[in-house]
Amino acid sequence: MDTLAKFKLLGPPTCFEPAEEVGARQPPARQDDDLAGAIHNAVMPGGKRITLLKTMLTSACERDCAYCPFRQGRDFRRATFSPDELARLFVQLHRKGNAEGLFLSSGLAGGGPRIQDRLIATAQILRQRYEFQGYIHLKIMPGAEREQVLAAMRLADRVSVNLEAPNAERLARLAPHKAFAEELLKRLCWIEEIRREMPGRWPSSTTQFVVGAVDESDVELLTTTEYLHRQAGIARAYFSSFSPVTDTPLENQPPSSPLREHRLYQSSFLLRDYDFTVEELPFDPGGNLPLESDPKLAWARRHLAYAPVEVNTAARRDLLRVPGIGPKSVERILRERRRGRLRVLTDLRKLRIVTKRAAPFILLDGRRPAHQLSLWPV
Repeated sequence: MDTLAKFKLLGPPTCFEPAEEVGARQPPARQDDDLAGAIHNAVMPGGKRITLLKTMLTSACERDCAYCPFRQGRDFRRATFSPDELARLFVQLHRKGNAEGLFLSSGLAGGGPRIQDRLIATAQILRQRYEFQGYIHLKIMPGAEREQVLAAMRLADRVSVNLEAPNAERLARLAPHKAFAEELLKRLCWIEEIRREMPGRWPSSTTQFVVGAVDESDVELLTTTEYLHRQAGIARAYFSSFSPVTDTPLENQPPSSPLREHRLYQSSFLLRDYDFTVEELPFDPGGNLPLESDPKLAWARRHLAYAPVEVNTAARRDLLRVPGIGPKSVERILRERRRGRLRVLTDLRKLRIVTKRAAPFILLDGRRPAHQLSLWPV
């Protein structure tokens, strides 16, 4: 099989792995038919926009994950790149202006350490032989050794470990031959240990969960997410709505709601950026988030409707809990308060605050601002 034929088989399947800010909000990258589904417009961790090539080293896999299109024994055409072959292909695309960065994942064939060596070798060829200085995101394989994690971190701008499920019980149903703590979670902890023990510039880290395949609750997913933010220093948790794949054990399982995925992202940002805890999130008795309402808005309706926040005196943490006010707008409020009092909604609009959302939950100079009541949840 020639290189281009392999690329057509290995590029598009990475749609199953969320990466950076690639999704419906980003228009597809301009590309010819040979690149379809593999090159994406992406927003990097610092906000820079680039064209990102997403591909796999191999679609061969020895694991039998119940949801996965690459699972062992599934009948489809597989392909494998050598590190040199893939690095050469990427450089050709990069020089033509088709790809500025690389997201590289892989199936698991021959054990985690073997595949991790090949992922590392690909990045080394790019960095050393071709002197590529751009963005690289490398997957850390289940069972990768600690020195391999360190080597990957020295080459990449971002590394990630797919937990897939929030705990060992759920993973046993989703991926019966993966060990949650020993093979996966430990690698995320190693990444943070390395950052703490060896000061310097290190890549950010992320994880991914499959949502809706094995009856896990939102509180399970977000409890693990909170732990990873606090203890493993991850920059982002990705939530991938389950979509059934033919010829897999879960092919008859209904797909998960994209709206549920959206609520999980909103809640994970509350944990990461807004100083919320899992205990404060508005779960129903089954441990799931309400789909009909933004979780921050649902919290505010319960707690702030009759105890509004005085914008002129509130602490940063309290301002962050007001709908329509985010971390950047809090900083603008704090700066403006040093100059004088904020008295009307126009003062807040000048600070780029979404006053339609904030107005029901705030006081301005001791008074509730006039606002139009919303008839619909958001």
